[in-house]
Amino acid sequence: MTSFAHVQHPTEHPGVIRLERAGRNIRHLVKDATRSGATLLLAAIVAALLVVANQVVDTWSEGHLLAAWIAMWAIAFASIALLAAPAKGMTASLRAGFKRWNAARRQAAEDRAMWQIAQTDPRVMQDLNCAMTRAEAVKGYFGD
Repeated sequence: MTSFAHVQHPTEHPGVIRLERAGRNIRHLVKDATRSGATLLLAAIVAALLVVANQVVDTWSEGHLLAAWIAMWAIAFASIALLAAPAKGMTASLRAGFKRWNAARRQAAEDRAMWQIAQTDPRVMQDLNCAMTRAEAVKGYFGD
């Protein structure tokens, strides 16, 4: 009598599945970098405030330990509530500033490359001269 063994092998490797999930999570974090950056900034600020509160609490006597614990957590929750919006705004402005800086740096590199080409090719230099002359004429016309 003949019998067949039907073994169910997985069609995908578990490590590949984990790697794909990690890639999706990283893409999500990068896409929503303002919120995650604001969260990290807020956590750092709250941690600093809690360190200061802990230093103050350490100076109190043992009899006021519960009051000190309550005060420290009140400071933590109040700082989270009060600093969430400014941290998000600061992160958004830092991100926008970084994008502007990166665009300016990229534009400067492209300008340097174009100038290098223009110094070796007279046609490109002539095109640049014409463009600069037109820009001066338009600037003079509109008075900017």
